[in-house]
Amino acid sequence: MTEDQDNLQQEETETQDQAPEATEAPESQVPASPEEEPMITPGMNWFVLRVASNKEDSVKETLLRKIKIEGLVHLVNRILVPTEKQKTIKAGKQKILEKKLYPGYVFVEMRLEDDGRIPQDVFFLIKETTGVGDFIGTAGRPAPMSVPEIEKMLQASKPAEQQPEVKMEFQKGDQIKIKEGPFENMEGTVDKILPDQGKVRVIVMIFGRATPVELEYWLIEKVEE
Repeated sequence: MTEDQDNLQQEETETQDQAPEATEAPESQVPASPEEEPMITPGMNWFVLRVASNKEDSVKETLLRKIKIEGLVHLVNRILVPTEKQKTIKAGKQKILEKKLYPGYVFVEMRLEDDGRIPQDVFFLIKETTGVGDFIGTAGRPAPMSVPEIEKMLQASKPAEQQPEVKMEFQKGDQIKIKEGPFENMEGTVDKILPDQGKVRVIVMIFGRATPVELEYWLIEKVEE
């Protein structure tokens, strides 16, 4: 090895020794999670708008689009249609359904004039939308929702964090009648609810003995007392 090659190799070794170690990005560079919107935007309030049945979603989407096009986002902020996810199980097949919690109503967060009336541009934009009725209120002045009402509505509007369970109307001790299957027309008593399986355990009399039977919830109905 020549003297020049030896010097070059020594320089490369020193450079590698001086190279900084890889470090994690400081916390300040990690993007923070977006903050949740306040319950009520300053200067605005929540109001309840009556709409035609089954038109809640179309009214919401139409209003949001028109408000953006007309540049009225400073007067109208959020528009919500709270829903609840429900799971049904029938013949072993699961289905997730989305049920509106307030059918016939849309919730609008907006800014009113000083006299309590809806700004004219917003009023005509809303009234010209198909399926829209009136705001809850009197004399053209919509009534703002109370804080407890707003809290309940916003909580219902949040996406479910857990898989929804089957919603059943049965409770332990209910008297029921079996509608289908090998035990059709037999009556019994609810012993246990099994929502994860979509089943109900009932006690029926078979050959004179109280026997527990697990049935899918849609196979039974309450007996009117």
